[in-house]
Amino acid sequence: MTDTPKLSVLDLVPVRSGQTSGQAIEASLALAKVADEAGFTRYWVAEHHNIEAVASTSPAIMIALLASATKRIRVGSGGVMLPNHAPLVIAEQFAFLEAAFPGRIDLGIGRAPGTDPVTQWALRSGGAVGPEGDPVARFPEFVQQVVAFMCPDGAGIQIGGRPFHVSATPNAVSESPVWLLGSSDYSARLAARFGLPYVFAHHFSGVGTAEALALYRENYAGEEEPRSLLTVNAVVGDTKEEALLYARAQQHNIAAIRTGAPRLPIFTLEESMLATPRVPDDQFDELMGSWHVGTAEEVAESITALAQQFEVDEVMIQPVGSAKESDPYERVPNRERTVRDLGRLLLG
Repeated sequence: MTDTPKLSVLDLVPVRSGQTSGQAIEASLALAKVADEAGFTRYWVAEHHNIEAVASTSPAIMIALLASATKRIRVGSGGVMLPNHAPLVIAEQFAFLEAAFPGRIDLGIGRAPGTDPVTQWALRSGGAVGPEGDPVARFPEFVQQVVAFMCPDGAGIQIGGRPFHVSATPNAVSESPVWLLGSSDYSARLAARFGLPYVFAHHFSGVGTAEALALYRENYAGEEEPRSLLTVNAVVGDTKEEALLYARAQQHNIAAIRTGAPRLPIFTLEESMLATPRVPDDQFDELMGSWHVGTAEEVAESITALAQQFEVDEVMIQPVGSAKESDPYERVPNRERTVRDLGRLLLG
């Protein structure tokens, strides 16, 4: 591996107080352009539903917008929550994107629903995706189906004992790589078993990373070399104290995640300073132990050390700094600064 890692971006298309979904999308498109110009490798968007703090409900559509707005960076999903969808539909969407933007599309898939149980029910038209059974339990089968359907030659299926051929798109000349996302031993073992590249959600808590990567590498059954990357939360400021202020707005968002409360639009820096924290400072500080917060030089150094510690040559940052009240709704300057400064220091 190289001395400094490649960098990529994970984006949930966050929505802050007073911001519309359209303005949040514009802010993410602006951030993607910064990442593209700074030499980042990929820009991935997540899938979440019925959450006021997140506008990224449809990765495939957002990817089309991102690819059109940028020049060379790879764009993809981080990830599509496969139990919410029919595998062929996802294969068709990403085969279409690959045909439109050849060599620039990644398909990252995950097992979680990305929403609450009621919305999950509505996404599945009141039932499970597929002819039978729990789609979460059938996740390994669905992963195999997506990989098969993504092949340019299509895949054979059997219905009622009769063979049929299904193709995600006609006359494909390339296919998007499929990445498996996860935060547990289960996902690591499954990625290894299927020989897929693996993304560990280190940004969740920073716990279990070494164990998951070891399981993946030791059990990898693919023909190509195993590939893995880590996701991290990052915030850059003029000083560490300033960076911590930008990070503090996430204190309320994290409290909602931990307690099951509604995830309201993300506080601005000023709102977060006035509001009473719903997670005690000591708990938030402990959680932030796995975050990368500080000056650009400090964050670049800590990300490089992380990559070397876990022997990965790529780190995907989620820039989570808040906006100020005075920031335009179509931009989040601190997120852009985090990406730009880290690109300058680590990518040249």
